[in-house]
Amino acid sequence: MRALIDRYIDAYNRIDVDAMIATMHNEVIFENYTAGVLSVRTVGAYELRHLAESSKYLFSARHQTITRYAELDGVAHAQIHFQGTFAIDLPNGVRAGQSIALDGRSEYRERDGLLIYIADFSE
Repeated sequence: MRALIDRYIDAYNRIDVDAMIATMHNEVIFENYTAGVLSVRTVGAYELRHLAESSKYLFSARHQTITRYAELDGVAHAQIHFQGTFAIDLPNGVRAGQSIALDGRSEYRERDGLLIYIADFSE
């Protein structure tokens, strides 16, 4: 599963939505949790593509790095370091050109050689 996850993260870092979706099962579920609260959930590759396409303009550059990785019972767990530079001004006061860095974790599951579940967790 690690090679599949690496392909997904490489596509994410390049902001290549087509390549990201190519790693996904048609029934993929994506969830994002912030401070333990579910903030985004998509069901299916179509919904995830829509989310990825609509949010790719937020960053002029972004990079996820796996800092620790483990698999147990068909579930991959990765500690992630994220760095990004905003491309646009946001309503919360963040300005284009500002950078962000944070650590989080992600969970992945695979079906038929493709990612069927991705959950991102940050504080």
